[in-house]
Amino acid sequence: MPFIKNTELDVFPFCLGGSVFGWNVDEPTSFRILDAYTEAGGNFIDTADSYSQWAPGNSGGESERIIGRWLAARKNRDRVVIATKVGRMAGLAGLSSKVIAKAVEDSLSRLGTDRIDLYYAHTDDTGTPLEESLSAFDALVREGKVRHIAASNIGGARLAEALAVSDRLGLARYVAVQPPYNVLEREPFESDIRPVCDREGLACVPYFGLAQGFLTGKYREGAPRVESVRSTAALAHASTVRGRAVLAALDGIAARRGTTVAAVALAWLIAQPQVVAPIASSRTPDQLAELIPAGGIELSTAELLALDEHADGAV
Repeated sequence: MPFIKNTELDVFPFCLGGSVFGWNVDEPTSFRILDAYTEAGGNFIDTADSYSQWAPGNSGGESERIIGRWLAARKNRDRVVIATKVGRMAGLAGLSSKVIAKAVEDSLSRLGTDRIDLYYAHTDDTGTPLEESLSAFDALVREGKVRHIAASNIGGARLAEALAVSDRLGLARYVAVQPPYNVLEREPFESDIRPVCDREGLACVPYFGLAQGFLTGKYREGAPRVESVRSTAALAHASTVRGRAVLAALDGIAARRGTTVAAVALAWLIAQPQVVAPIASSRTPDQLAELIPAGGIELSTAELLALDEHADGAV
């Protein structure tokens, strides 16, 4: 399993996303998915304090509570790497020192743990000085409540600025970044964020690795509609020449290797030098079974080139 650079965090190369827990996946099913993931060797789970405040009747924290109850039931806290986030919770938005101090205590309580392995700034907060936010994160690291910090939904220039502030003030620095990234949607990561990762030694833990479901192969133009909260976005790719070309290339590789289209799409991400583990979520154990093989697929140079060429529209 790969290490997140500049940390002792040894993680499975596919990170299980927890945004669905407590939203369109109930607690018993969430437990089955988490069990199946860890039984397959997985150990890296991603959530956020705000998951899933958007669902009717929810107020946020549902995903963390479910994961916390699962950790308690399985007594496996020391065998998993837990990542969560701060900054988008209703009533606790932004990255002020007060928000960070309150949000971390709430997350620790919901997760039923004494530390968070990877704590993300969920979104950039230009209204709060970086010095204030990073000092607050540094205090959590010094207190042992957080092992490492990271950033999500941030541009390359701001990421570089944050790292410079940490270096100048001797504060904990971000070790990873979480942007949207997949074989079809390559920007802004490749032109804006990747150079900072390369220069500063940051790991990438991308979300939307399956292009909101399109790269599972289940959303095809003319095919029976798959009911999903993200079907509109997925079908938008299906209607493009480029989307169909990439899917055809994924189909061919998956068929030759005897695996799933989704696993090949995630394997493309895993093959990128900056990526330590793409994030994807599952609503059922069967869906998870389509993703797990990604961690054991090493795409050839020819296969990577074929996918890149189709994504670039070159063939």
